[in-house]
Amino acid sequence: MSRYYHNATQYLLPADAEETSRLKTQHKWITEAYENRLYVAPVSFKLGDMVLESGVGSGIWALDFAAYVADSSLNIPPIQIKCIDISDKQFPQTHPPNIEFSIQSVTNLPLEWSNTFSYAHQRLLVSAMADSGWVTLTHELFRVLRPGGWVELVEYEAGDLRFGVGPESTRLVSLIRKLYDAKGVIPDLGAYLSSLLARIGFVNVRCETRTVRIGHRESDGPHENAEKDVTVPGGRQQQPVPWIPGKEWMSLWKGMKTPVVDGGGYGVVQTAEEYDQLLKDSCEEWESHDGSEASSTYHAVFAQKPM
Repeated sequence: MSRYYHNATQYLLPADAEETSRLKTQHKWITEAYENRLYVAPVSFKLGDMVLESGVGSGIWALDFAAYVADSSLNIPPIQIKCIDISDKQFPQTHPPNIEFSIQSVTNLPLEWSNTFSYAHQRLLVSAMADSGWVTLTHELFRVLRPGGWVELVEYEAGDLRFGVGPESTRLVSLIRKLYDAKGVIPDLGAYLSSLLARIGFVNVRCETRTVRIGHRESDGPHENAEKDVTVPGGRQQQPVPWIPGKEWMSLWKGMKTPVVDGGGYGVVQTAEEYDQLLKDSCEEWESHDGSEASSTYHAVFAQKPM
């Protein structure tokens, strides 16, 4: 079955129902990695605040965020949420009235949005932006934030790929590195974005990093029962251990099959069928019980526009 991809050649992932389903699962493990927090920037919302989500995709983060701020026990005032993406293929059909979806590029936001938002959230554009794109979008986010507003960019570590735990998954890592090099993907976005935001003029720049296990780790037992102690306001509590099932990790790379094949397989595979088999074999290595460690690392980089 063919997949629907963005017209922009830099975008490596599709925009279709299958990707929407994958994004829902991905949202779960990233949120769990950050102790079930939807944002880590120290934002204090007040009446009249507006929030921007860029690269909204299926809207899963915005929908959860809207439900969170609507919780009366939190005493958060009503907030308007603007959600943008370059395609509406994955926009939800129904959503709360305080969420607005529109087709916009974060690299060219409307002029009338200057100094509008108290908080801007963006997640996982690592495979969609090269250096020039990141420079442009961070300048745009700086422009549309109010003085004192916060930006938060949550990104995947594309340089230190730690899921080559056997011969086949190591081949897959080699292929992905070549694909990323060809597309100009920035390898270490944690350090890169921290430096870029400071250079643009943001202050209070910070980066929180989390690592999520992939596949099965026998010592953990069933994922559903795995928990960890975390510090939260008022004490400590149990939280689920973040974990990515091997099949879900495989589905991420399955979504990149068309760019891989269009790139000639990057010296690792020659056909779509060979790529499918490579993914299947890699998944078996991630799910094996031999004690091999496969993981994925994420960076939440946040910063404040000066008052």
